[in-house]
Amino acid sequence: MNANKINVLVVEDSPVVQMLLKHLLDSDPRLHVIGTANNGQEAVDFVAGQKPDVILMDVHMPKMDGYEATRRIMETQPVPIVISSATMTNQEVGVTFHALEAGAVAFIEKPVGLNTPGFDRMMQNLLETVKLMAEVKVVKRWARARRTEVRPVAEPPRRAEAIQVVAIGASTGGPPVIQTILKGLPRDYPVPILVVQHIASGFLGGMVDWLRETTSFPVHLGSHGATALPGTVYLAPDGFHMGLLPGGRILLSKDEPESGIRPAVSFLFRSIANTSGARAVGVLLTGMGRDGADELKLLKDKGAVTIAQDAETSVIHGMPGEAIRLGAALYTLPPEQIVALLLTVVNRK
Repeated sequence: MNANKINVLVVEDSPVVQMLLKHLLDSDPRLHVIGTANNGQEAVDFVAGQKPDVILMDVHMPKMDGYEATRRIMETQPVPIVISSATMTNQEVGVTFHALEAGAVAFIEKPVGLNTPGFDRMMQNLLETVKLMAEVKVVKRWARARRTEVRPVAEPPRRAEAIQVVAIGASTGGPPVIQTILKGLPRDYPVPILVVQHIASGFLGGMVDWLRETTSFPVHLGSHGATALPGTVYLAPDGFHMGLLPGGRILLSKDEPESGIRPAVSFLFRSIANTSGARAVGVLLTGMGRDGADELKLLKDKGAVTIAQDAETSVIHGMPGEAIRLGAALYTLPPEQIVALLLTVVNRK
């Protein structure tokens, strides 16, 4: 173990990819690979003996896959785990999201060779994500999931308008929080829910399938001009901003990226502020950067109910933290209490 560096365990069943990942990680002066494992079982055994600062975990492996290894590690010796995947098969994408559900903090596309398209971008994302996630505080997961009591929250400011739409923005750490929120809401929730989730290309379809399987909601990619239906979740498609047109129809746009991002939470919140104003709820969840913070303030100024995830439950408190700093959030809450507030504001008479 090197006390002056971030100690990384690489879990990868391909010897060639394992060697490449070790080389890339060790090339960063802040990182040091303290061990490798060829499958999930070896990873579990390694962590039982010595604790790395962060684990880079492959998805599909013999003997034990990335999901099962993540689940066991988070139940026994919790460590920040970054899931890595190269091929976008339905099986691997499914395992990725179940691993996030089990406690993994992030996932990345991994380069499998120097000739991989976008190699430099993938390499930089790999190094930055591993370094950032090593700082995340993780807690032990219970072997049997315990139902968290959702307590009522204070009545929000009274308005004549009824809520028409809920808009949610998230980045790093967002998928499990979005899942928690949707699992806590009833299938007949009476307004549409529009979501922008920053996500690596190729993973969005898997997230849609995973949310369909694990929540009671119909979940779709947004389609330009389609009417946003109550009790339905719409995710912004890869490469498109998403918003709302007058009359409750979905807007998709190829406008320039905002802060280098498309889809951007800022576009969604600004659109909702302009079309729905006080009849909207804006929710800004865990994520790096500040996407959506200024626009959550715009929503608040228009009379909307605005919510930011609290620091304690955020993997990265960048986006919600910026919103709180701006005074954009009427409420700062953990996910279970976000559920309670969404029930309160929509169901109140």
